[in-house]
Amino acid sequence: MSAKLPKEFYQRPADIVARELLGKELFHETEQGTTSGLIVEAEAYLGPGDDASHSARGKTKRNAAMFGPAGHAYVYLIYGIHHCFNITTDLERFPTAVLIRALEPRQGVDIMQRRRGIPALRQLCSGPGKLAQAMAFNLGINGCNLQSEQLFVSEGITIKRADVVVTTRIGISKAVEKPLRFYLAGNQHVSVR
Repeated sequence: MSAKLPKEFYQRPADIVARELLGKELFHETEQGTTSGLIVEAEAYLGPGDDASHSARGKTKRNAAMFGPAGHAYVYLIYGIHHCFNITTDLERFPTAVLIRALEPRQGVDIMQRRRGIPALRQLCSGPGKLAQAMAFNLGINGCNLQSEQLFVSEGITIKRADVVVTTRIGISKAVEKPLRFYLAGNQHVSVR
């Protein structure tokens, strides 16, 4: 396992961080064991000027983690059932984040399969709600520092720029035209091609 990404990695604009997170490995240590996956799909949310961002209308109890330092977890509940895992970016008090949309499972696949109740590897982490369930991401880790021993991102694998597909974000109704979704071409774990 390679070293954790330094906090400076996250202290940049969300669109840069989102693209560069592809191929990095996300780890979560729980009582059940360690699970990890390569980040294969991510979306950037650019803060106050981005109508699709949770921080577009100011700070609330729900989005408070976005207003903190870069390199922390921002977890929220969507539709009252699914958790979504984000990583805060840029400058403190400039609320931007990267939504992790899909992972290629690496470590603890058996743990992920039990949590999801399915054996199919391709279905374990191919969407934000799925990966949150597989990795045991919930509101309890909201605000957690990604420099911790329980939750962190490491180098993973090298990705060529030509292997990155850039598209508009999905699953939103505002600012849909912005090309802020990044995924690995040809990867079977991506949520939607």
